Amino acid sequence: MRVLVTGASGLLGGEVARLLVRQGHAVTTFQRRPSGVEGAADVAGSVTDDVAVRRAVASAEGVIHLAAKVSFTGRAAEFDEVNVAGTRLLLQAARDAGVRDLVFVSSPSVANSGAAIAGLGADPADPAKAHGDYSRTKAQAELLALAAGSPEFRVAAVRPHIVWGPGDTQLVERVLERAGRRRLPLLDAGAALIDTTYIDNAAAAIAAALHRMDHVRGRALVVSNGEPRPVGELLAGICAAGGVPAPAWSVPGRLARAAGSLVEKAWTRAGKTDEPPMTRFLAEQLSTAHWFDQREARRLLDWTPAVTLDEGLARLAAYYQRPLRGRG
Repeated sequence: MRVLVTGASGLLGGEVARLLVRQGHAVTTFQRRPSGVEGAADVAGSVTDDVAVRRAVASAEGVIHLAAKVSFTGRAAEFDEVNVAGTRLLLQAARDAGVRDLVFVSSPSVANSGAAIAGLGADPADPAKAHGDYSRTKAQAELLALAAGSPEFRVAAVRPHIVWGPGDTQLVERVLERAGRRRLPLLDAGAALIDTTYIDNAAAAIAAALHRMDHVRGRALVVSNGEPRPVGELLAGICAAGGVPAPAWSVPGRLARAAGSLVEKAWTRAGKTDEPPMTRFLAEQLSTAHWFDQREARRLLDWTPAVTLDEGLARLAAYYQRPLRGRG
């Protein structure tokens, strides 16, 4: 199949594109900077540029859409422009080009109002309840994508839950940097039970959705490793892999959530572009349970995670033990 992957310069997008290349597909990647994916044809551009989008999608039979603005803070208009308007442009261009199948890569946060999640499936995306502009706009975009589906244009949404692995700057590097400076607390003693997704498993699930469109069209599926662990144990494993001390002090989750709300508002008002040390969404993620029932997703995708959590941590440790990767 001729497949377009948007956002392939990111960790997950790049891994999806590399997997599709290995599977024998003709892969084109579309993003603002080179993807670095060997065997794929790069097309430079933004999903907010209609001409560039139409150029990228012109010969595609399938599309996997990962390009998005991912951040805890920032101007609401920027999230709307990239995540909502950009998805709308891509959907129209794909339909006009005769694309058969599109996988929208979403997030479980599109259906999470901040309450604990224990063994649920994929509830409908709800922009009104989603916390933060990222989650709100991803929810809007997912609804747009699924509503665009038809017998001639099959659409599915996959929501990987907390993707991490070697080279991850969104979670792993932030954990290691803050833990190394003794600035990473546990919330409520790190007792919240959470699940995550190792990068290889997330990429395989997304590729499986493209191959299994007969079974998943019109659906939104949460995917994860299916191995819930206390968040303190997960953070300790990441820190051990990166060679830094694990967090050893605790803050009440209620206090962290309140402080996070104040910090993110102050960050946005100040126009800062880096990530703040705490936000309400991050505090919720670190202090409430969130793990999902994986039985339906695995059945529909005919997919099971190939890399366990412990094996993933071992691979992460090997990554940081390579020359020039060590952390002292």
